[in-house]
Amino acid sequence: MEVNQKMKFEFKQFSELTLDELYGIIQLRAEIFVVEQDCVYNDLDGLDKSAVHQFLKKDGKIVAYSRLLQPGTRFPEYSIGRVVVKQSERGTGLGIEMMNKAKNFILSEWKATKIKVSAQKYLRKFYEDLGFEVVSDEYLEDGIPHFGMVYQFSD
Repeated sequence: MEVNQKMKFEFKQFSELTLDELYGIIQLRAEIFVVEQDCVYNDLDGLDKSAVHQFLKKDGKIVAYSRLLQPGTRFPEYSIGRVVVKQSERGTGLGIEMMNKAKNFILSEWKATKIKVSAQKYLRKFYEDLGFEVVSDEYLEDGIPHFGMVYQFSD
């Protein structure tokens, strides 16, 4: 299945988000990370205010989201986190498109040389297919197995 080309990802600073957008982002993150994955953790970790928020709306609802961070916020490197796609939209290529657009944003806007993610173990192949490489042993984050993975931009 191909992603609808009319759908456009938005990139916004925290202060640019509308209340409805912020609510939709928090709602989607809670739906996936807390309810679907049955994981109790502090999603509101204080990093949202310094992030660029990437999201896609469909019929007025946010269906895909990621949080882009500059070095020194979560990791020493640029990073992408809180990557979520609404369950009904999975398998459409939306996650791949979102991650490619996030990488392009970080390269073009921030001139990054590499990006780090903390990837859930079951998504290792998804990230490897996008060019990320495992750089850590498996570790638990909020009770879920993860790997540190890095994407290196080529010259």
